[in-house]
Amino acid sequence: LTAALSLRRRDEGEAWLSCRSPGKPTLYGSLTHRGLSTDGVPDIAASEGFVVGEVTKKSILISCPHENVSTKFLAPYTTFCRIHQKSITCLDISSGGGLGVSTSTDGTMKIWQAANGEIRRQLEGHVYDVNCCRFFPSGLVVLSGGMDAQLKIWSAEDASCVVTFKGHKGGILDTAIVDRGRNVLSCSRDGTARLWDCGKSACLGVIADCGSPINGIAVGTADNSLNLGTPEKAPSEREVGTEGKILLLAREDKKLQGVGLQSRQPVFLFVGSDAFNCCAFLSSTYILAGTQDGNIYQLDVRNTNSPIQVIHRSGAPVLSLLPYRDGFIASQGN
Repeated sequence: LTAALSLRRRDEGEAWLSCRSPGKPTLYGSLTHRGLSTDGVPDIAASEGFVVGEVTKKSILISCPHENVSTKFLAPYTTFCRIHQKSITCLDISSGGGLGVSTSTDGTMKIWQAANGEIRRQLEGHVYDVNCCRFFPSGLVVLSGGMDAQLKIWSAEDASCVVTFKGHKGGILDTAIVDRGRNVLSCSRDGTARLWDCGKSACLGVIADCGSPINGIAVGTADNSLNLGTPEKAPSEREVGTEGKILLLAREDKKLQGVGLQSRQPVFLFVGSDAFNCCAFLSSTYILAGTQDGNIYQLDVRNTNSPIQVIHRSGAPVLSLLPYRDGFIASQGN
């Protein structure tokens, strides 16, 4: 693994720098803002051991020659400060890019314009905290799960709750949508992952019962060479798009599990260093999962005996993973 550079704002005009290299002491430094150049670009100086490269109004390139590593730090294009009053726990953007939906520890779930952060709707109906939210592929409907053990479907247009699913015995921690959304999935503190039929608002079955909270799930098309098992009984005709799919379960008991979505049969079980918080598909072959102690595992579903790589940038919990272009985006609790 290469070294990792990180940057943390200290005061206005100052920031802390650190460079972590596996097995070596961390190098610390600082950045100081010395004003603006004639063309309005910040003049920034680094302390000994670090070098400031190209600086624009939206990015700073910093290198640490001693470790032969450089990182570009990006500023946000826009910041929306008025949508929520407290920490944001989950958010999603509609497939067309026009709307955002987010949940917060302030107890609210809101739909807003992605272009300017203007609040369009407030979705009210869950009791206690809402943990997760996502748009259906249409971008007109939202799926949410809360600590009240309820899964709800909402109209993004008029904020009405169209369907409520009940059946979990504990708070819902994550959701997934199968294909275009006739079926959806949820996972819970109660240790189960369930498949639901949106049209009849009914549970089609328990996909897995782990005996340990399931913090995150992801559904994807499985590699053709993978044996997903066969269902013990013929699937309901209400099951749409479950064939050939694998469900990933990020479990609190340090296990990442793969289950055949239609067969309900276990495909693999990988034991990590700590509780798994999140998981994602990079492709039909490669998957990612993040742990509470800061590890990101990349695995090949065809052989999960040992990971392809383990990325460890800091000990902060890995909270979410998102495939992006040829790589992925990870968010951590620091």
